[in-house]
Amino acid sequence: VQVVDTGGGLVQPGGSLRLSCVASGFAFSSYTMTWWRQAPGKERDWVATVSSAGSNTDYADSVKGRFTISRDSAKNTVYLQMNSLEPEDTAVYYCRLFYMGRTYWGQGTQVIVSS
Repeated sequence: VQVVDTGGGLVQPGGSLRLSCVASGFAFSSYTMTWWRQAPGKERDWVATVSSAGSNTDYADSVKGRFTISRDSAKNTVYLQMNSLEPEDTAVYYCRLFYMGRTYWGQGTQVIVSS
């Protein structure tokens, strides 16, 4: 099983980024996927969840209305579209899978929101 996060970068406040998470080694379309983030000096926090079929999503209050999680089963990829970014969104973002009793994390992708 492998989970790889990409798409981070430096963006100005109010800007947008799209993160991608490519997963392999398991039946991708059968599993819920989540995004998490860890800001400097803080614990890793949950950001968003997408159900296995992509029909249900959920968001942390801090990102609701600004971030959108989605998935493309043909590409084994989960996306996090981030709009109206704020300096408080600065963090390393991680994709997470819980599979066969074990948690798999991507390597993380850095997002910096700064002018």
